[in-house]
Amino acid sequence: MNRIEFLRSLAGTTLAVGALSTQSACQTSSKESAEMMAPYSQKPLAYDFGALQPSIDAQTMDIHYNKHAKGYVDKLNAAVTGTEYEKMSLDDILKNISNAPEAIRNNGGGHWNHSFFWEAMAPGKGGTPTGAVAEAINGQFGSFDSFKEAFGKEASGRFGSGWAWLVEQDGKLAVGSTPNQDNPLMGISEFKGRPLLGLDVWEHAYYLKYQNKRGDYVSAFWDIVNWDRVAELMKNGKS
Repeated sequence: MNRIEFLRSLAGTTLAVGALSTQSACQTSSKESAEMMAPYSQKPLAYDFGALQPSIDAQTMDIHYNKHAKGYVDKLNAAVTGTEYEKMSLDDILKNISNAPEAIRNNGGGHWNHSFFWEAMAPGKGGTPTGAVAEAINGQFGSFDSFKEAFGKEASGRFGSGWAWLVEQDGKLAVGSTPNQDNPLMGISEFKGRPLLGLDVWEHAYYLKYQNKRGDYVSAFWDIVNWDRVAELMKNGKS
């Protein structure tokens, strides 16, 4: 190959690489645009994956947020595309979930529950609640320890996968649980109310650190509960 042929070959390679780079950039841009246009999306966490340690380890949080929770969002978007649910708010979908296909029920519940769960926790919070939250818990359950025991029974006693909840029912507090990705806002739920606190008791939420010891995971949860968020939800419900 002489010098001229070599330069022509090099120029052709450069053009091909440039074309591939442009195509890749366009594909990435199209993917990002599609994600931005999707009806539902994940809200960024307010803390780092490792911020809830030692109660919840960083690897579990990473997998939980980026794999499990994201999977619910992606599948929900796919399930609602081209249907009457595409332009509905998630809350409205949950209220009318009895009429929705199973894929929307499961993934809509999964998306709502996880979005709620991330905000139920915060680094440097936890411990014993104060103020209106403490007064409400003590008034309903007798003491914070009695409340933790009642909540813990619901969380540990939920067979298989599901969630444990603290809710408001007609001005009173109550604890209960729901299976799979159901929640107390759903009309089909056996346990209903306005959620104030929720705990994910699916194995993927704790198994890397606690294996089969769900009770230890439930106990560690009290060290990271965002009581400020619970207080905000209580206040908003009364306004």
